[in-house]
Order: sequence, then C-alpha cells, then structure tokens
Amino acid sequence: MSNKPKVSNAIIRRLPRYRRYLGHLQARGVRKVSSNELSEMIGYTASQIRQDLNTFGEFGQQGYGYEVDKLYKEINKILGLDREYKTVVVGVGNLGQAITNYTYYYKIGFNIMGLFDVNPKIIGNWINDVEVMDCAKLEEYVRNEKIDIGIICVNRENAQDVADKLVAGGVSGIWNFAPIDLVVPDNVALESVHLSDSLHALSFMIKNKAESAKNQ
Repeated sequence: MSNKPKVSNAIIRRLPRYRRYLGHLQARGVRKVSSNELSEMIGYTASQIRQDLNTFGEFGQQGYGYEVDKLYKEINKILGLDREYKTVVVGVGNLGQAITNYTYYYKIGFNIMGLFDVNPKIIGNWINDVEVMDCAKLEEYVRNEKIDIGIICVNRENAQDVADKLVAGGVSGIWNFAPIDLVVPDNVALESVHLSDSLHALSFMIKNKAESAKNQ
C-alpha cells in the first residue's frame, strides 16, 4: 500500500500549465521567478501556486523564488515526462492524423510507433514514416512492441472494443477522443477528451458574459 498522499485532480490539471509557462521563461533566458511573477503570468494566486508546488516538495526559497530550469525539470519528473512513451493511434481520420502530426513535429516525448485503421483505402499508407496497419493486428502489435499508451480516435460504437484490445495488449494508459465514457481496469490510466463538453462550456461562458453585460 502506497504512503504517498493523494494529489487532487485540480492540482494535476494545473501542473502542465505551470510547465508551459516555465518553458516560455526558459526560452527567454529567465533564470529565476517568484510565485508573484508566476501569478501575474498564469492567473492563479501566488498562494495557490505555492500550495500546489509544496504538495510535491520544497522547490523555492523565501525571498528568492524558484530556479526556472530546476522547477521545470522537477515538474517534468512529477508528470512523468522525464521519459518517453511508446504510443499507437487507432483511427487515422482527420483527428487521428492531426494528433499524429502534432506529436511528430513537436517532439513531446510520445512517440507514435503504430497507426491502425479498418479502412482498406488507408491501410498500407505511411504518415510521418509510420505505416497504417489493420486494426485486426492491434492487440498483438501492442503486446509485442510493449506499447505504453493507446490513443483512440474512432467512433463511439467501436471505442470500447478498441479500448479492450489495448488493455489486453498491456497498455498503461489510454487517451480517448471518442464521445463515450470508456470502462477500463483500475491499473490502466484513462484520460478522455470530450470535445463537445468543452464547446458546451464555452457556450455557457458566452451566455454568462452576455447576461452580465446586459445587467451592467
């Protein structure tokens, strides 16, 4: 049984944002930054930033702030980004190709090893030096190549079947873009991106701002 304290989902969601802004500071050659300066950049309060980071250890010094390079590396370790992941994409339509291109051109440590689809017109094609294979070979390929992450870009009707094959092949995590809530074992990490949910949230914010403007 692990003695590590449970980290809230809210903190986990904020860490990539900290990492992104620290990366911007690195690119500008900035060597140190205070929680107040990060607050002005990111929009979270300085107290919130300090509390989030203190969840994982003491990374800064009072009166000095944080060393940008050191904090960036520490957040990389916390997020598991100090290693590379073998990845496959299932469903090579527009979204699947966009994700494949993104990971290829930005070199973010998620290496696309295999692409899979059921469309015979796509199977056998190559995208960024990776061949599109038949989904019938998915489970075997994932097991043999020791794939870490499966990215699902298929329709909702086929998504659970694809997830089951990825789990059977031994993946550690699934990034799901299908508009369905998947069921996976507890030992498999699952991150679902429901694009419609985000768009509906945007609709709510537009409505709220319009109503606030009317009441001013």
